[in-house]
Amino acid sequence: MSKIVVLGSCSVDFTTYAPRLPMPGETLHGTKFTTSFGGKGANQCVAAAKLGGHTYMICRVGDDQWGSKYRDHFREAGVDVTHVHITENVSTGIAQICVADNGENQIVIVPGSNGHLGKTDVVNASDLIENADVLIGQLETPYETTLEAFKLCKGLKLLNAAPAREDIHEILPYCSILCVNEPEASLLTNLNVDISNAALALKKLLGKGCDTVIITLGEKGAVYASKGDPNPVHVMCESVTPIDTTGAGDAFVGALAVFLVSNKDLPLHQIVGAACDVATISVTKEGTQTSYPTNYNVFIKKYKYVML
Repeated sequence: MSKIVVLGSCSVDFTTYAPRLPMPGETLHGTKFTTSFGGKGANQCVAAAKLGGHTYMICRVGDDQWGSKYRDHFREAGVDVTHVHITENVSTGIAQICVADNGENQIVIVPGSNGHLGKTDVVNASDLIENADVLIGQLETPYETTLEAFKLCKGLKLLNAAPAREDIHEILPYCSILCVNEPEASLLTNLNVDISNAALALKKLLGKGCDTVIITLGEKGAVYASKGDPNPVHVMCESVTPIDTTGAGDAFVGALAVFLVSNKDLPLHQIVGAACDVATISVTKEGTQTSYPTNYNVFIKKYKYVML
């Protein structure tokens, strides 16, 4: 059975809903408040598990009430928690999220225990990491830890370079797939990336050593190119009315990992399109992990794509 291993963050999301996002210094009356499980690494892991992936999470939680609750939550989602470790005298990471009626969001994170995920955790999980079919990493936990794991893994290495930062050039040659959104691609390429110059952005990112680069474009789908086939491809997605866009990128990454190992014979545009489909479904529902589809048969249609 294929192993999808996620090394990364897990946080508790404190989410407020309001008619619109506040301006700096402004106080708004909200309409609802929820508490839920989040963090980019955990989101991606749960998204993959809900689609039937055999998933393992490597992370750190705090010794507060949320740490033990998060381990239980992973188990209920079908995630292996062998390497989900509780860190003493540290709080579990949190994210403060505001969601507007049009689906836009603002997020502030406090890393907490996520900042304690270290190279020792990689060493303790070295057999699992080395033999993973897909290893997923992000940038909400220490960069050096993710770099160490990517050097070790013999399978596909999928880096979601989020939150955006530009000092990650050392890890890029180890990336089987680099997945970024437009702002993240902009920071790495010194371009104001959108669909009009996505082909140039892909070329620049491939030049940094990645085997394949995917740039997600929100409601416009995604573009990708690879060293083996550098001709950029734009995969479209369905148009929907968004309810909550929080975690849509993580839904894409988790789904991408599952489809890469479960549908190896399909062309990449079909796999990317299916991952876009999962992300699109997620924005039509409130919440993050709760919005991800379960065992959804995405390969019921042919996804539209064009060459850029």
